[in-house]
Amino acid sequence: MSFAVEKSRTIISAMILGRRVTAQDVAWLRREVFADGEVTRETADELFAVARARMNNAPEWTELFVELITDYVVWQSRPTGVVTDEEAQWLIARGDECKSIEALAAMVNVLAEAHRAPQWFVAAVRARAAQWPAVEAALRARAG
Repeated sequence: MSFAVEKSRTIISAMILGRRVTAQDVAWLRREVFADGEVTRETADELFAVARARMNNAPEWTELFVELITDYVVWQSRPTGVVTDEEAQWLIARGDECKSIEALAAMVNVLAEAHRAPQWFVAAVRARAAQWPAVEAALRARAG
């Protein structure tokens, strides 16, 4: 028996209240919520809400987050493959709200996959990589 899953803030809110996104949660999100591959602005904002919550998520979460944000910004927005000023501003604003390694990973991946992006966006991503304390701490933890 299958059932329709409403892609709503309720799903993300439940994950935040649980204080951790597990590998099982990620598998469920892939299978039930994002099976059609569609990512809307609202859904992308919800994903950033999880990043802002600064939880101890499974590594699979970061992979899903980066993939979905990249799909939204690069492949589902028009023109395809081009990061517009509007999308770049949105992504920088969301990233600035959470200043997390997953937000930086999403921005870097967007730059890697896009055919074209504003120069100011490239510079802004580099600046954040150098300035965000969460990124510096994550890089130190991996090196040490």
